[in-house]
Amino acid sequence: MVVLSVPAEVTVILLDIEGTTTPIAFVKDILFPYIKENVKEYLQTHWEEEECQQDVSLLRKQAEEDSHLDGAVPIPAASGNGADDLQQMIQAVVDNVRWQMSLDRKTTALKQLQGHMWRAAFAAGRMKAEFFEDVVPAVRKWREAGMKVYIYSSGSVEAQKLLFGHSTEGDILELVDGHFDTKIGHKVESESYRKIANSIGCSTNNILFLTDVTLDSTAKTEWKTNYLVSQIRSKYEKETLKGFFLLEERKEAQGFKSILCQQGKQMHKDNTCPMVMPRPVLLRKQMFMSLWW
Repeated sequence: MVVLSVPAEVTVILLDIEGTTTPIAFVKDILFPYIKENVKEYLQTHWEEEECQQDVSLLRKQAEEDSHLDGAVPIPAASGNGADDLQQMIQAVVDNVRWQMSLDRKTTALKQLQGHMWRAAFAAGRMKAEFFEDVVPAVRKWREAGMKVYIYSSGSVEAQKLLFGHSTEGDILELVDGHFDTKIGHKVESESYRKIANSIGCSTNNILFLTDVTLDSTAKTEWKTNYLVSQIRSKYEKETLKGFFLLEERKEAQGFKSILCQQGKQMHKDNTCPMVMPRPVLLRKQMFMSLWW
């Protein structure tokens, strides 16, 4: 196994979820389709509940803000016309949710409803969260070494806790010191990470962020070191990784993950990344266990 040396000042591991701790397939093929397929039934079942009405109100407010967008779906207020009016409102919410999801939007309103729907599904035993097999052992070792572990994902904090509380590994919430979502700021904004550091009570230099989304990394230019667990999706993406050194996957390892390391001006003259061992290929199951001090 290749071991990646982590700077001594790192005391906090900040983890993304989709594609980092959890297979993208679980999110794309199970979590999100569940929302699309069951949102109407969920609304019909829970419509009279205060929580559901709060979700709908938030979605309606978001719809008003989105009114200038092409294809935006409005959510009308109740007109008092009985059952037909109710079904029209429910269908409008369903159409709005599916429209937002078709654009892969990450609005707080959408994430809140999704989180409540997943909570009901997990509580009923209809699904369990999946994690890459190296994640839990790695997190345990990091904590044994004195590291703090936090989550930062576009999914709501409630949804994050559901994943870690109802997983195929059991309830592993105790392994996480805290959670952050887009309420603290979007992942492409540098200010979000300063806020996270302030909330934790440390410097951004003390935090190592692991994510599979290269776009997220561009926000943290002032961080000394960031390793990105990255699934290389296309040649185009490789060509747009400005500011990062990409360790290419070997031909015989097609489909495996590779490592990105942001080093700024600290590149060696031979263009190798100074904090990564020369051998570039790591199997996904080895990825987390290869980060050590």
